[in-house]
Amino acid sequence: MNAQLVSGEHGVLAVFNETGVFAAADVHVARRVAALSGADIGDHELLAVALAVRAVRTGSTCVKLDEIGQIAPETPESDDDATPVELPWPDPAELVAALTTSPLVTGCPSGPLRPLALVTSDDGPLLYLRKYFRQEQTIREILAQRRAQRPTVDAAALAAALAAVFGDEQPGGYDRQRAAAALAATSWTTVLAGGPGTGKTYTVARILAVMEELLGQDVRIGLCAPTGRAAAQMQASINDHRTSLRALHTEPAATTVHKLLGWRPDGSYRRGADDRLPYDVVVVDETSMLPVSMMSSLLESLRPHARLILVGDPHQLSSVDAGAVLADLVERRDRADTPLPEAFAAVAAPPPGEFDEAERLALADGVITLTRGHRYGGQISEVAAAIKAAAGTEVDAVVDLICGEGADRFADDDQGRVILVDPDDLEPVRRTVIDWARRLRDTATAGDARGALAALMAHRVLCAHRDGRHGVSGWSRTILGWINDDADARTGAAQWYPGEPILVNRNDPTHRIFNGDSGVVIADGDETSVVFARGKDIQPLRPSQIADSSPVYAMTIHRSQGSQFEAVTVVLPDADAHLLTKELLYTAVTRAQQHVFIVGTEAELRAALSRSVQRASGLGSAVREIS
Repeated sequence: MNAQLVSGEHGVLAVFNETGVFAAADVHVARRVAALSGADIGDHELLAVALAVRAVRTGSTCVKLDEIGQIAPETPESDDDATPVELPWPDPAELVAALTTSPLVTGCPSGPLRPLALVTSDDGPLLYLRKYFRQEQTIREILAQRRAQRPTVDAAALAAALAAVFGDEQPGGYDRQRAAAALAATSWTTVLAGGPGTGKTYTVARILAVMEELLGQDVRIGLCAPTGRAAAQMQASINDHRTSLRALHTEPAATTVHKLLGWRPDGSYRRGADDRLPYDVVVVDETSMLPVSMMSSLLESLRPHARLILVGDPHQLSSVDAGAVLADLVERRDRADTPLPEAFAAVAAPPPGEFDEAERLALADGVITLTRGHRYGGQISEVAAAIKAAAGTEVDAVVDLICGEGADRFADDDQGRVILVDPDDLEPVRRTVIDWARRLRDTATAGDARGALAALMAHRVLCAHRDGRHGVSGWSRTILGWINDDADARTGAAQWYPGEPILVNRNDPTHRIFNGDSGVVIADGDETSVVFARGKDIQPLRPSQIADSSPVYAMTIHRSQGSQFEAVTVVLPDADAHLLTKELLYTAVTRAQQHVFIVGTEAELRAALSRSVQRASGLGSAVREIS
């Protein structure tokens, strides 16, 4: 029996469970909530609870009730040829009417239990598990309070600070990095968005230097990121920029958001409204990975007059948990037309035509997007931009740019190529992998740590799944077969051989390695070491110091976020795979600096471009609870 099927379920939820719309957990929670309510719960209300639970399980914070009929059954692979089932979805208006008077929304006779929240929005009626509605409301209310007033900043002092850090203004266009620093100085909350290679971390280092100029060298700075690896990368990057800047004297230490807030085993945090963070400035990197629950806790923990700088790419894959907070904040649709901060307008007002209307409103709301990429160029740059915009007929333009006549103008370009590779003819990928393995082995055998680390980042195979023939496990076997068939690339007989690429699978702050870090084994006299890059520095460890690792011949696209490689091979899953989205493709393509091989068919490429991650949320518009 399928483990996701609920034994003995014969009610309204049975058919939704049998077709895969609801997992067993969705059904069990709905039944349990109904039993705890002490009220007579009807079929519409049972369905609503299961929908709200499913929404969180699949990454949303709420359900768009007007669109429930578009939820597709997740039919098991063994039943691909099965006749589609007509699901008994209720009319949305009838469902809203039933919920408006439901004790699950208004209050249960068994006590203060009100597990559901029903609200109106620009997207129609939304249904939440109340916990997530409260978290969104916390985010909305605190950000509104922080927007309602501005820091007091003298325009002349701000201009002097910008000049000290960035130098004199240069002719030839509006400097968005300089503008971002001015915006962060004149706003309590700033969102610094931008794609890979647009200089976000470079800009953050300069923002902190400007803060130091304005607030003094004793300014208290907190740096954090959702993962230990992202925090370590930010720390290394800030340190590198500090060395080149010679303007930032403060040495802030980066940590995870969990540690910053004082995470407890029960899921709560020590920090909060009654125990605020002690910082004057808090920077959160990789904010696209931050779920709504953690964002609400972070905002509650900030002192009202602490500056918050949220950094990330809203077009990358979102958090594993519920919410897409960064995208919601960047793409809000209910912005008021407010004036720019006075000091900002005096020193960094954009010239006419620099921003469109949406960007202008966002700027006044503390949101600025860096657009000038420095990581890649050529075809990769155009494809990445086209993927972000892909919708409807624009899909054809992206396909043409990758494998049609539009790609012809890049044929002689050695930089920034994107090539679709037939899954039945993997010779271009095999040659690239063999060259990569040879380079790894040669540098590692020679004990050349810096050369081996450069070789490690020369290529990576990126997959959507961990398992299966399209996944990390299947491709790792294929790559090992290719390498062992080549005398100049062949691996050692045991683990920890020179040239072996290693992926860390568990955080180990003691040795400063984190889940997702990659390193390479090198010869070290008669022994071996594993070396990791930390910005411009190299960190060596003995194999015995690494508690949990695995060879990394391929990795998931999700784990590759925050990394960059000279070239990547992107393996597309089957066209009907739910993970295959344009966000997945964009994230994978933008990991590369020079070359991208996309292994898949045109049908799979079109499927990726035609499907977006659907995360329902109320943060992007005004909402009102229906009590």
